[in-house]
Formats: sequence, C-alpha cells, structure tokens
Amino acid sequence: MTFRSKEADHGECGARTVRQQIIARLGERAMGARELSQALGISEKEVYRHLVHVSRSLKTAGRKLVIRPFGCRSCGYRFRERKRFSPAGRCPRCRSSHLERPVYAIC
Repeated sequence: MTFRSKEADHGECGARTVRQQIIARLGERAMGARELSQALGISEKEVYRHLVHVSRSLKTAGRKLVIRPFGCRSCGYRFRERKRFSPAGRCPRCRSSHLERPVYAIC
C-alpha cells in the first residue's frame, strides 16, 4: 500500500504524504471523504483509513479532527456522538439509509 497520491508523485503538492495532504486540505476548509478522495486521487475507503491516523497525529500536536454532526434525511436524527470516521449505514431511529454524508474539519 502506498501513502503517496498521484498528485504527490507529479510534484503538485511537493513530496508530502497523503496524510499530510489531508491535514493541509482540512486545515483550509471542511471537506467530506468524497471530496478528499477526488482531490487526492485515492479511493474513499482509503480516506477513511487515513483519517484514523490523521486524528492521532493531530492529537499529539494539540489539534483535533472533528466530524461535523450529520443526520438522517428522513426523520432528522443527528449523529452527534459518533466517533467512527466512516459513514453510518442506517439511521438508528427510523432505519432509513437516506443519510447525509459526514464532513470533517480540523480545530
């Protein structure tokens, strides 16, 4: 598994790793996993794996990766206490799979 994106290999973002690029992009503005995957040229699944490690790195630096509360589009339930970075599959209240996508930011 490689930790450099296609952009890093072509010099657009220098010689930074994918995780460093994620930190830089989330430092600029809040983004979803799909936006990050398109910007970095990696799969959405890979973004979720990297976010766990990015969170740990930021924690040691005194910063925090936060998930903006997202919710169910059917009943309005808000996922305020969710700690995992991957999106939920279904709403715990109404069991609908019509959910908003999580958005990540650095504080």
